[in-house]
Amino acid sequence: MSSTPSPSLHLAVALDGTGWHPASWREPVARPRDLFTAGYWADLVTEAERGLLDFVTIEDGLGLQSSGLLEPDERTDQVRGRLDAVLIASRVAPLTRHIGVVPTVVATHTEPFHISKAIATLDHVSSGRAGLRVQITARPNEAAHFGRRTIPLIDAYDSPSVQELVTELFDEAADHVEVVRRLWDSWEDDAEIRDAATGRFIDRDKLHYIDFAGRHFSVKGPSITPRPPQGQPVVTALAHDTIPYRLVARQADIGYVTPHDFDQARAIVAEIRAEQAAAGRAEQTLHVFGDLVVLLDDDPAAATARRERLDALAGESYTSDARIFAGTPAQLADLLAELGESGLTGFRLRPAVLGHDLPRITRSLVPELQRRGLFRHAYEAGTLRGLLGLARPANRYAVA
Repeated sequence: MSSTPSPSLHLAVALDGTGWHPASWREPVARPRDLFTAGYWADLVTEAERGLLDFVTIEDGLGLQSSGLLEPDERTDQVRGRLDAVLIASRVAPLTRHIGVVPTVVATHTEPFHISKAIATLDHVSSGRAGLRVQITARPNEAAHFGRRTIPLIDAYDSPSVQELVTELFDEAADHVEVVRRLWDSWEDDAEIRDAATGRFIDRDKLHYIDFAGRHFSVKGPSITPRPPQGQPVVTALAHDTIPYRLVARQADIGYVTPHDFDQARAIVAEIRAEQAAAGRAEQTLHVFGDLVVLLDDDPAAATARRERLDALAGESYTSDARIFAGTPAQLADLLAELGESGLTGFRLRPAVLGHDLPRITRSLVPELQRRGLFRHAYEAGTLRGLLGLARPANRYAVA
């Protein structure tokens, strides 16, 4: 173990299919035939751990991937179909020892009781390395899968009715996380006695009703799963605007944001910090990670040429909510160092082609950051909260 203080930069990788570029599956290194096998995902997470990354996120959704923002498409030339992110995480977590595993969960159509015990289970099977990425959906076709509510097709984001809908969905997500967090605390740490001699397995006084009653959920509790090893697994969310920034400020441990330059990064961080103070959480650690799509090669021209070749295969230029970086690992290290001065505490990198760009992150970018004293040389904690410098929280229901 390193005895020197941990460098401040945190690094995560976002895993999605064969990579974030829609033509990534057509690359020779992409392994599209393995996409729905456990071994494929195990290899990706093992590679990420080799690079000492803090955690991986695993994308998910409640409808087929689409090139349209809110409606399904009829394309047959892009990856369609997914495995369940929480189940992938549960499969790969025991194969690793240090890296955090953070599956995506869609709060809009998923009961918080189910998510609470799924992520608590993941924390147990990983010995304290679980998190979740909470997401909403405003897609009418996804609502139709469940039949419990209808969501109108959004036509203009700036209309008052749409703002009301989006606010409602994010308020629901905040309540969803609140219920999940309370359920994680509904067992005290020492609720299980497991004393065969006296025949006492559990102390019923240390299981608590959460009695949550809100506009979106009414949940009595307690959970059926004992308190997770971390107490509270790490909650994360992607945010692009004030309403989701507010969700991050109220309920998350990490917010992912998508600045395209230093000034934008600084403005976003300032807004989130103001919302954090308004939510009464100014004293708590809240990480803000910048998201970047990356294409990494030893030569900048090669990275640019690869991006152009992928765009040609896709039949259109790839665009993203996040900044797209094409260049060398050293150039990316320069950019991360610069953006880190804005107040961002880490980065979540989205490899354009997982088979190519993930190893470039772990085997080229990480050593470059280490040389500059910006990244760890060894894992310094056994839990994801520990890696992120987050204290293990006290149980809200335990009597002092």
